[in-house]
Amino acid sequence: MSATQTRYSEAVIEADAEVPIIRITRDFQGTPAQLMKAHTDPELFVRWVGPDAISSRVIHWDARDLGSWRYESTHDGAVYGFHGCFHTVSADRIVQTFTFDGMPDAVSLETLWFEDLGDGVTRLQAQSLCDSFAARDGWLASGMEVGVNEGYAKLDTLLGAGEL
Repeated sequence: MSATQTRYSEAVIEADAEVPIIRITRDFQGTPAQLMKAHTDPELFVRWVGPDAISSRVIHWDARDLGSWRYESTHDGAVYGFHGCFHTVSADRIVQTFTFDGMPDAVSLETLWFEDLGDGVTRLQAQSLCDSFAARDGWLASGMEVGVNEGYAKLDTLLGAGEL
């Protein structure tokens, strides 16, 4: 099996040594259109995003070129806000900014690609370009892999239940 055929049932999270980028790769049993919908439909997005221990709600969501978004996540009574702008939303790609309210100066530029691998499998590839190595390393040290993997497991469940 070649590198492009390898299946990723858990997210592979990698830090680039040369630039402050985090790359995430994960395969899903679903189509690119289903994954795009999961990332752009606010009612679906809040059902899978983040770790199991949080609940999220959308404050504002305009998933189109030049649109913007904001959601809040609650954990143990504490509320955490996130916001950004959609730069490009196309059939197989999203380009957006991402900001955590607790670190308002640490804005990242995120690109997500949805690649059809055939046999009903789609590979999600995401990269987040952070504004510094310190910000990137802070994200990596935050336990983000728990939220990524638990969130994607919830997305697997939605896909398997036919809710997308």
